[in-house]
Amino acid sequence: MRVLLIGANGYLGRFVADRLLADPAVQLTALGRGDDADVRFDLASGSPGALTRFFDAVHPGVVVNCAGATRGGARELTRHNTVAVATVCEALRRSGCGARLVQLGCGAEYGPSQPGSSTAEDAVPRPGGPYGVSKLAATELVLGSGLDAVVLRVFSPAGPGTPAGSPLGRLAEAMRRAMQSGDGELKLGGLGAQRDFIDVRDVARAVHAASLSAAQGVINIGSGRAVRLRDAASVLARVAGYGGALHELDGPPGPLRASIGHPRTDPDHAPPVAYPYPDGCGSWQQADVRTARDRLGWRPRINLEESLADIWMEAACRI
Repeated sequence: MRVLLIGANGYLGRFVADRLLADPAVQLTALGRGDDADVRFDLASGSPGALTRFFDAVHPGVVVNCAGATRGGARELTRHNTVAVATVCEALRRSGCGARLVQLGCGAEYGPSQPGSSTAEDAVPRPGGPYGVSKLAATELVLGSGLDAVVLRVFSPAGPGTPAGSPLGRLAEAMRRAMQSGDGELKLGGLGAQRDFIDVRDVARAVHAASLSAAQGVINIGSGRAVRLRDAASVLARVAGYGGALHELDGPPGPLRASIGHPRTDPDHAPPVAYPYPDGCGSWQQADVRTARDRLGWRPRINLEESLADIWMEAACRI
């Protein structure tokens, strides 16, 4: 089976590539903007016609799209998350390859949910920020394309390679600085949110399973369990061997804020908060993952403590 992977050098794409390469039945071709891609192509600016010609030449059986942007303004997010997917869908419609499309969506497409609830695929999406809006628009394009396609709505990915700007990445960096400087007190803010963390290697397994399946529509990929960020901080401290005190700062929801030794009080350095929570998902998100189990035969295997241990291993290398 020839698989064309778009976004192989991204946070999720790297692990998807490793998983697919481990399958001897898969012939993998990577398409992207970087020099190390097998084929260089910018989805945000390239034409559907050019991509169609490539599809016809390579004739993949499956196209996996892990590309996209998580940061930037509405225009940039729309270019990389929506226009790019429109290009892929149009090229596949024009091509004679008949490839199946596996599109990576995100839990932010749903927006806030009721605390204590599990969000299933039939929930009405109400994204609370431009990122979720751009990804939801991409999902709607895929679902309306008439292609053999599935959208995996990935909740909060964690594990090795976690971006430094993510909540868990910022948490690990704050703890690293505290340990490096010998501070016995770490004051953290923005820990009230509860999120469904799923290890990137489990996400890669889900992509592999979706590539081989006939499932269509939207399928949630998460752990099925919401974890409070302050609890994740406690686990990370135990994994890291940080013996100092953890204190939560009072303040409105927003990006994770950290103060080592004393709280930051300078309002000029306060992080901007454009929405009640940076990802637009409110105080709670938890995935209902029964569809993934029933239609993909997939279950998460890696617990959050192992994911946090791998995040810490990378942070500790910077001490």
